[in-house]
Amino acid sequence: MAQHTEVDAPAGVLYGLIADALRWPVFLPPTIHVEQLEFDGESERLRMWVTANGEIKSWTTRRVLDPVAHHVDFRQEVLPRPVTSMGGSWTVEPRGPERSLVTLRNDFAVDGNARADVDWVKRATTANSRAALANLRQLAERWRRLDDLVLSFEDAARVDAPVEAVYDFLHRFGDRPDAVPGATAIDIVERGPGVQLMTVELAGADGATRTTESVRIGFPHAGRIVYKDIRDTEEPALLAAHAGEWSVEPDAWGTGVTVVARHHAVLDEDGVRERYGDGADAVRLAREALRARLARESGLALRLVKEHAEGAPVARA
Repeated sequence: MAQHTEVDAPAGVLYGLIADALRWPVFLPPTIHVEQLEFDGESERLRMWVTANGEIKSWTTRRVLDPVAHHVDFRQEVLPRPVTSMGGSWTVEPRGPERSLVTLRNDFAVDGNARADVDWVKRATTANSRAALANLRQLAERWRRLDDLVLSFEDAARVDAPVEAVYDFLHRFGDRPDAVPGATAIDIVERGPGVQLMTVELAGADGATRTTESVRIGFPHAGRIVYKDIRDTEEPALLAAHAGEWSVEPDAWGTGVTVVARHHAVLDEDGVRERYGDGADAVRLAREALRARLARESGLALRLVKEHAEGAPVARA
């Protein structure tokens, strides 16, 4: 099956967004996280985590990239049951200097061809393809100002403690309801091996309750936890997408670790307009406000990590 969308953007811009799978968590809504396992310049193997019909699924995909033809073939190698085969292609066809046609094709096979399983996979594939194409179009049509809407940064803190103690605290984040500024409750539910769903209730300045949900994926042997916000009831929204990572990196001399908090975000242009107005100055103010908020949240978490792992209270800023 194939789905199409016409986009007011050059073919090269669209191909670039499709080819850069590592940024899909903030570019395409169904994608939670992508790990690049292999890359030789023409083909790559990716481990992907995505949402499908409200469930969290993971698989390994091989992609063949053709930047000249603006074409990407993909075929899943390791799939969750009952799917036995899945693949397809992305194709971008120029329709003018700044207009393109994007086609996303999918094919799949299901073990036993049970009607319920086929319908489930078809619904998930159709919904995810529509969401991916819609968000791709929205991003690409902002290509002249997309760099101003995308924000990435990191903060770090040194902790005199072993990797295991620090990682354990980050993994059990919900044990500290004060770990997120303004949070009234934090709930973490295991959704599969190494996969958590974290729900945070926040008290708003106007008395309203804001709810966020994020999927967290743990890599304990690497000392990493990656996450993506999948729901946020904030209105007007300042974030169109937000993903990040906690990384616990041992010191070379083995006496402690550096904890790094990384953020990747895309501003919601409509929310920026509603809060700050139009123009470059409004975007700049929104970027500064968003960075300050995210840095405040991760900064508090870093202080709590240090306090917990080193066993001594740390003064609050």
